[in-house]
Amino acid sequence: MPELAPYAVGDANSRGRAQGEPPPAARSEFQRDRDRIVHSTAFRRLEYKTQVFVNHEGDLFRTRLTHSIEVAQIARTVARALRLNDDLVEAIALAHDLGHTPFGHAGQEALNDCMRDDGGFEHNLQSLRIVDRLEERYGAFDGLNLMFETREGILKHCAPAKARELGELGRRFLEDHRPSLEAQICNLADEIAYNNHDVDDGLRSGLLTLDQLSGVSLFARHMAEARAEFPAVTGRRLIHETVRRMIGAQVNDLLAESARRIAEAGVTDLAEVHRAPTLIGFTAAMHAENLELKRFLRAALYRHERVLRETDRGRRVIAELFEAFRRESRLLPQQYQPAVATGGLRAIADYIAGMTDRYAIREHRRLFAATDD
Repeated sequence: MPELAPYAVGDANSRGRAQGEPPPAARSEFQRDRDRIVHSTAFRRLEYKTQVFVNHEGDLFRTRLTHSIEVAQIARTVARALRLNDDLVEAIALAHDLGHTPFGHAGQEALNDCMRDDGGFEHNLQSLRIVDRLEERYGAFDGLNLMFETREGILKHCAPAKARELGELGRRFLEDHRPSLEAQICNLADEIAYNNHDVDDGLRSGLLTLDQLSGVSLFARHMAEARAEFPAVTGRRLIHETVRRMIGAQVNDLLAESARRIAEAGVTDLAEVHRAPTLIGFTAAMHAENLELKRFLRAALYRHERVLRETDRGRRVIAELFEAFRRESRLLPQQYQPAVATGGLRAIADYIAGMTDRYAIREHRRLFAATDD
């Protein structure tokens, strides 16, 4: 493993844990964070949470779990090439979606609406709430007691009012400072993973076609390259060849542009990274191609009739569950009722956000004797 750059995060320049602990014997502090995340209940639940397609629609579509693993793989590659802390980026990547509701962004929107008079709901903040408070695994503390920089990376964005409540962790949003380069990498690795893999899943589902994607420059260019190199390849192999080339091109662009920005900024330590402009990013040309791809996916996939039908169903399930539990907390499983007595509506939001897609549907059927069809 290459020696870390002086502006990388390491055990020595980290701001540590909220609760002090003896150092780990055979691993770094950030390896410990990664391991705690992988062993958490919230991480296991990601296997049955929607990425784009609801879990029961097919066995081969991405879930929040497989997406998180793919983000971690991309982020580690970039971090290692830039001599940054790849254990930290892996921990951030594996934890960044822990707070997602069932039914993807539609579920978040529904739960945010339910909580509009009680602080709202945002999945980044919920991911932080899970690792700071809700996981129950250790006798000495609530949550996972992660390192400051792991928690900082999980919190991708935050409104000023919420930032003030978070103390030191929220200060960068108020002072317009940047997080670590490792956190910045995870933001872009997340984007690379979901854009390209949503293309793959969209084609697998039949909701997208190669003809449609031939009008998207990033896809068209790499499909042409794949066909030129492998003229006999068609079907799924052609799609895989194209998507892997798209990912490779974006990762290589990100590496080259980020290295250029870091050198130009002349940062020499972590404090200078915090004060510098964003240093991890794409070239203007690649940024434009990514924006074109995002707009295409929004129009052709995320707003496709079949996807909208499922997301509308998810919104209804979450809204009706929330209202039922709000009216009568005794409808909750017995072990969750004391939390509602002390935490009110936030505890109900915690319970619903922690559900998998299929568990939410099953709870809805239990309460309403509905078919949910």
